[in-house]
Amino acid sequence: MIKRSLFSGLCVCALLPIAVVPAWAVSLGDVIRTLETPFQTKTDKESRIYDYSADFFQESKITSLNRLQRATGRVEVAFDYRREQTVPDVKFRWQYEQPTTQEIVSDGESLWVYLPENNQVILSNIEMINRARQNDPMTFLTGLGNLSRDFQISWATPNTDVDGNYVLELRPRRVSSLINRLIIVVDRYAVEAYQNRGQDDLTVDPRQDPRLQASKPPEFGKRNLPANGGVPTSWGGAKSGVRPDLGIGPGGIWFPIMSTAVYDPNGNSTIIEFNNLRVNLGISELNFNFIMPAGVQVVRPTGQEMGF
Repeated sequence: MIKRSLFSGLCVCALLPIAVVPAWAVSLGDVIRTLETPFQTKTDKESRIYDYSADFFQESKITSLNRLQRATGRVEVAFDYRREQTVPDVKFRWQYEQPTTQEIVSDGESLWVYLPENNQVILSNIEMINRARQNDPMTFLTGLGNLSRDFQISWATPNTDVDGNYVLELRPRRVSSLINRLIIVVDRYAVEAYQNRGQDDLTVDPRQDPRLQASKPPEFGKRNLPANGGVPTSWGGAKSGVRPDLGIGPGGIWFPIMSTAVYDPNGNSTIIEFNNLRVNLGISELNFNFIMPAGVQVVRPTGQEMGF
């Protein structure tokens, strides 16, 4: 469950100010590029996602036990573009607050999974994880700019939710024991912003757009999830006035993910939705340093069992 929530939570982003684009003008390629472009080193510096933070709501379904598990917490993610490679390095901190406290932290070199209830820290080396599982599509954690390389991406059915956001279905190009399919709901306004990038005369301040005003805002973490594992029919996030989950950073950089859902081959699923998004506001590197609690047991897994 931890591994799915982590990978889901790190799917991200799109960019630039918003302009009105008719739905018929949006292609599958437009939506895919909206997701990938902010995480490629070839992208202009002004159009990159460097960091984001958000509250999250997670719902995991364990099919064999017919049980739902819900959790809430806070996530912080930063991307390092200093190395010359296709995609940036990733640092992150997932802080689970309910129903139990947990921490998943990486400084880009080491990964700590802290389980206070077990008085245990699982410590792994990121490079060794990547080598041990280099053929597993779950490693898209460190390659968000290469989603179309690692996954076959198509429209989901239906291809939009009730609010007009775009819904994609991703299936790994290599067989995986962890992922059967991944569903990503992409913010329609982020796609519009990507399509109209550079057209300053057409853009408007998104916070003044009446389409983004919530007359009856849904409660965060409340949605209608179809029993067959399809696309949710409504999404939480807004509380009052302008949606607080807009995720628009300085320069009009958009965070496009409304929600993600990972389904494994056994029918288990983990869904995450975000709220109170903050993009490119700067996150201290100290936030990704894990301070080892006194007296905990440290476990160092090796080989194929390494990971999240």
